[in-house]
Order: sequence, then C-alpha cells, then structure tokens
Amino acid sequence: MTRLNSRLTEPRILVVANQKGGVGKTTTAINLGTALAAIGERVLIVDLDPQGNASTGLGIDQASRRVSSYDVLTGAAKVEDAAHPTSVPRVSIVPSTLDLLGFEMEVAQAPDRAFKLRDAVRAFTARQTPGELAYTYFLLDCPPSLNLLTINAMAAAQAILVPLQCEFFALEGLSQLLRTVEEVRESVNPDLAIHGIVLTMFDARNNLSNQVVEDVRAFMGDKVYRTIIPRNVRVSEAPSHGKPVLLYDYQCAGSRAYVALASEIIQKERALSAA
Repeated sequence: MTRLNSRLTEPRILVVANQKGGVGKTTTAINLGTALAAIGERVLIVDLDPQGNASTGLGIDQASRRVSSYDVLTGAAKVEDAAHPTSVPRVSIVPSTLDLLGFEMEVAQAPDRAFKLRDAVRAFTARQTPGELAYTYFLLDCPPSLNLLTINAMAAAQAILVPLQCEFFALEGLSQLLRTVEEVRESVNPDLAIHGIVLTMFDARNNLSNQVVEDVRAFMGDKVYRTIIPRNVRVSEAPSHGKPVLLYDYQCAGSRAYVALASEIIQKERALSAA
C-alpha cells in the first residue's frame, strides 16, 4: 500500500484523547501506531501521560527514558533527541516520566504555556527535508484528564481521535470532550477537527454494548469509525510483555480490529486530501 504522506512536507498529527480513564486510549495509540507502521507509515508516538503506560507498553523501561516528553515541552530537548526507537519497525516513541506532573505548575505563568508542544513539533518539522519526513504520523497520547498537557496536545494536533468505551456513561463523557474541543478551537487551535470516534471494549454478548453503539452512531453519525475494537484478553495481556498486541498475537480479534482501523483512517485521510 502506498503511503498517503510520502510526499507531504509535514506529518499528520493526531491527538488520542478522552478525559475518562480506562477507555482504551493508550492501547489505541500503541496499536494504531503499530498498524499504521505495518502498512508503511513512519510513526512517532508522544507519551504525554505521567503514568507512562504507552512507554511501558512499547517496552521502554525507566532507565531508558533519559530524554522525555517533559524535556521537549520545557525546551530542554528537541523532538528528535527524545525520540526512542522501539521493537516495532517504523515506530518510535517520545517516552514520559513523572517529571510531567510538575509541568503545569512550572509553566502556569508563561504566555505560550498552551503552545509548548506545538512549537517543538513545528521546529522539528522545519528541520526536515521536504518529501523525506522522519515520521509521517505523530500520535499524541494524553493523560485521562483535560489538563494543560491535553491542551498542549490539542493545540499541536490537526485532528482528534476519541476512544470511547461501550459503557453506560459513554455519551455523557463524549459530550464533555466535545465541549472542550470547541473551547480549544475558540482559544488555541481553530483548525482542530474531529477525525473520528473509535468504539472500544465492545462485547457483542452484552445488550448494553450494542445499545451504546447505536446511540453513539445516532449522535455522531459518520464521525464514528466503522471499525469497532472488541473486548479481547490478548489486547489486555500485551502491555505486560512490552509489546503491542499486533506483535504479541497478530491473529487475535483485537489485532485484526486495529489493522482494520488503520486502513479506515488511511482511507479517510485520502478522502480528506482529495476534497
């Protein structure tokens, strides 16, 4: 498959965000990145969660996180200095550390506090040779809260991808996130678009899961991806082995779903670029 971004002068930047925890946000960032790489894209995941689950899930131990997303946000390091290769071909990660917990307090008075990541990414892109991008996709993995780290990610991104668990309060949480997206558009990033909503942890045996799918599709229409990520034990096991599920068990239902999601995203990107 030909890469969509092989001739672009800048990478596509997607923020993976939801203020609720436990919805499959980091799992989606890791496995979507791996699936995009499997079809030829070059992916940089930026871990903006102080818990560092994306870094751990890609096998980056604490001792290896000498340069982190905190250093990038504070201007102490360039993006390329913080990017760490992973065991996944064509996937690198800017790991996180607990230093991120102090970021908001440190920059609270800075006039550019919401644009630290955007400026770092723009500076990185400016250093690239046109048509020879080091990365064609940035995936920004956010903490499960709408804090300054998440705002920085939304300010830097072109579009937001929202993982949404198939549970009772899904629409309530989605409404809150959509309001935040509107506020970000009005204040720091008028070009931020909703790329799509990916339904996660779907259990076909559960009537509630099926009802949530119907409700979200009725509410958001074609903003909801066709691909649904099923609840799958292999997806849950993979991070403890420091691997994406696509490397841990390529044949499982979760792996197949993330490959389908990556293909759907590429198709959507092509449609957007042709419009």
